[in-house]
Amino acid sequence: MADAIVNDVRLYYELHGTGEVPLVLVHGSWASHYAWGLIVPLLTPSFRVLAYDRRGYGQSEYAPGQDRARTDVADLAALIEHLELGPVWLVGQSYGAAIAFRLALERADLLRGLVGHEPSLLSLLAADPVSAPMLEDVLQKTGSVLEQIASGDHAGAAEQFIDTVALGPGSWALTPPEFQQVIVGFAAAFLDEGSDPQQLAFDLAALKAFAGPVLLTQGDQSPPFFAPIVANLAAALSHAEVMTLHGAGHIPHATHPDTYADTITSFIRKNST
Repeated sequence: MADAIVNDVRLYYELHGTGEVPLVLVHGSWASHYAWGLIVPLLTPSFRVLAYDRRGYGQSEYAPGQDRARTDVADLAALIEHLELGPVWLVGQSYGAAIAFRLALERADLLRGLVGHEPSLLSLLAADPVSAPMLEDVLQKTGSVLEQIASGDHAGAAEQFIDTVALGPGSWALTPPEFQQVIVGFAAAFLDEGSDPQQLAFDLAALKAFAGPVLLTQGDQSPPFFAPIVANLAAALSHAEVMTLHGAGHIPHATHPDTYADTITSFIRKNST
């Protein structure tokens, strides 16, 4: 458990395990390194696992700004270099997976390969007439969440995001109250993410140059707009593997930790020989 000053921001991180293969976990929105709590013990027998809090989340410093897509990638690259871990395997979920793919574009030298679960690269929906209405719908719902945060209704915004965008109706009510309070505290960071004009920018064509192993995972219980995003990424990366986690949704590390950890471990072992 430690802090690192990177890009003039204090980031909290934890290193677990003594394995020779470094594995970095990148959490999604409205979350922190605690989100990985169930799978870290399952990964440490095989890897040296880094879990950290992105700026504005968990125990990391909040530095307001409207360029989160750029700064989150820069923070991750700087943290890997600061800890002298590279090249690493990256595992990212949702917005964290989007960061992982953006790092693959900008600093492929830091990566051995990556595992991305349902990256929130929403711009990949725009070109397909079938998927474009999904993009319009999710942007409208997310815009409503951002308006609630800006008005000061952080609890209402968190509930709306969880129930209408990320997990599905009724999910907020099933979240223990102590976790609800933690999630609500991340509203300001999400406002920065959602207000970033670069959030939707992603050069899919340039991603084809990334030659490292890639595993794309998706849940068959997830919101439907994630499937075409995964399909577009898979089409751009002809060597990528795609796996559907049956019975799982958008947070398999919380709902199906054993299956998800086994999936990650098996893929990395297969591609490390």
